[in-house]
Amino acid sequence: MTDTKPKDNFIRDIINKDLQAGKNQGRVQTRFPPEPNGYLHIGHAKSICLNFGLAADYKGKCNLRFDDTNPETEEPDYVRSIKEDVRWLGFDWEDREFYASDYFERLYGFALDLVKKGAAYVCDLTAEQVSEYRGTLTKPGKDSPWRGRSVEENLDLFARMRAGEFPDGSKSLRAKIDMADPNPLLRDPVLYRVRRAHHYRTGDAWCIYPTYDWAHGQSDSIEGITHSICTLEFEVHRPLYDWCLVQLGVHRPQQIEFARLSLSHTVLSKRKLLTLVKEKYVDGWDDPRMPTISAYRRRGYTPASLRRFCDEIGVAKANSIVDAAVLEHSLREELNRTAPRAMAVLRPLKVVLTNYPEGRTEELDCVNNPEDPSQGTRKVPFANVLYIERDDFLENPPKKFFRLSPGREVRLRYAYFITCTGVVKDPATGEIVEVRCTYDPATRGGDAPDHRSPKATLHWVSAAHAVPGEVRLYDTLFTKRDPNELEEGFDWTSNLNPKSLETIPEARFEPALAGAAPGSRWQFERLGYFCVDIRDSRPGRPVFNRTVTLRDTWARIQKSGKENE
Repeated sequence: MTDTKPKDNFIRDIINKDLQAGKNQGRVQTRFPPEPNGYLHIGHAKSICLNFGLAADYKGKCNLRFDDTNPETEEPDYVRSIKEDVRWLGFDWEDREFYASDYFERLYGFALDLVKKGAAYVCDLTAEQVSEYRGTLTKPGKDSPWRGRSVEENLDLFARMRAGEFPDGSKSLRAKIDMADPNPLLRDPVLYRVRRAHHYRTGDAWCIYPTYDWAHGQSDSIEGITHSICTLEFEVHRPLYDWCLVQLGVHRPQQIEFARLSLSHTVLSKRKLLTLVKEKYVDGWDDPRMPTISAYRRRGYTPASLRRFCDEIGVAKANSIVDAAVLEHSLREELNRTAPRAMAVLRPLKVVLTNYPEGRTEELDCVNNPEDPSQGTRKVPFANVLYIERDDFLENPPKKFFRLSPGREVRLRYAYFITCTGVVKDPATGEIVEVRCTYDPATRGGDAPDHRSPKATLHWVSAAHAVPGEVRLYDTLFTKRDPNELEEGFDWTSNLNPKSLETIPEARFEPALAGAAPGSRWQFERLGYFCVDIRDSRPGRPVFNRTVTLRDTWARIQKSGKENE
């Protein structure tokens, strides 16, 4: 599913050449292969859009496969969340839901084939010893003492590994390649380890588990994948991917690597995201400050905005950091057209209109979305006691402050012009608790017969009709553009932003928002775009998450041509 014409990139160039050459009988089949050991994040969204998008554009197919070869970190809840996220983004794998664990028996059989060929052997070195024997980038490795075992002995030992005769970590099955290869990954990599761990799908049926490098390529081959699209860190794994498939003589997909997504002020390492959740730096995987797809959904992002973002940033061969403002721009472009407007006051300051009749209520017409006239208008009640933003009033304003102050006239959005005549203060603290004003009845609707025009227009809500609720203002989770860049001696969590969440418990909203549906998105006049929280909101007591501010930093950067501004 795509929203715009696909952009050309080097992956499409490869596929086009393959199709012209008649490779794979003209088929294009991709896969999205997450490991179910955490929730998907924005980097996975890029991979989802790329894999499913390519399949759709070339009238091919894209599989959803869970690479579940590490039973100690994988859970059914992660599988559920991954499927929910892929569907929410707008993609459908139809009947092609697969699991690497479905192939455990076949993978074991492939491993037996390697042993019979003399291309794999059982090794008694510990994991630490295997690493030690591997050597370095400048120093070749050395052979395991058990590298010369006979085929018969290896077959016997491998069968006994499967039968559970050996302790965890005491033996492994390794490919026999070349301990002096310049690529350390080809220095007899481990294919299987003895590991007694309960698997969420296969239970205790297995006590040996395949490594990712062994399972991934063969799973691709079993499924008939034509183009195995991976992120750039797997480029050094490609020779091993190809070696295994060539040794087995099975269908060989083409592995292609692209630069993974890195987003400013964000970490995308699953290990780090899991730390944030477990150490309670955030309130779960779907905390709106997190870069997970479920968090973006809860914060109010739309599937179309994420797809558009992934299309805009394109597919590259070199890693780089994308500014979070680009993602926000993709969302604003959509919400400006689609989100209905409403008025909300986050930090209420009471305004009393001394010349407006007490007990009187008017229903004023307010435009739902000036970008979309088809959304029509709504009625908003107006009375003599209102709330405005506390920041919109100063008793002693500086020179360039144009909002409400003593003696100054301002416009109330869709309502009247008002002029401040005085204030009421708390005698104990001196804090202003009430602003006294008069209104001009000739300016109903926000226009004056004499064409005068105040320099400020304020939003407001009627105090008698206002709905109380909570607002959560989110900022970036990290203070540094690249949180992974650390000064010596500092942990990455030292870059966490202590002001990433501000909770405002006693905001006031216009009456229409009392029944706003969970997940619905709104533009609060002058404040930004907000979404009704899908977890904590209650009827009559809504909770709104700020999705994004009104200010479009990326549009400003593009206009100025200064991307690093």
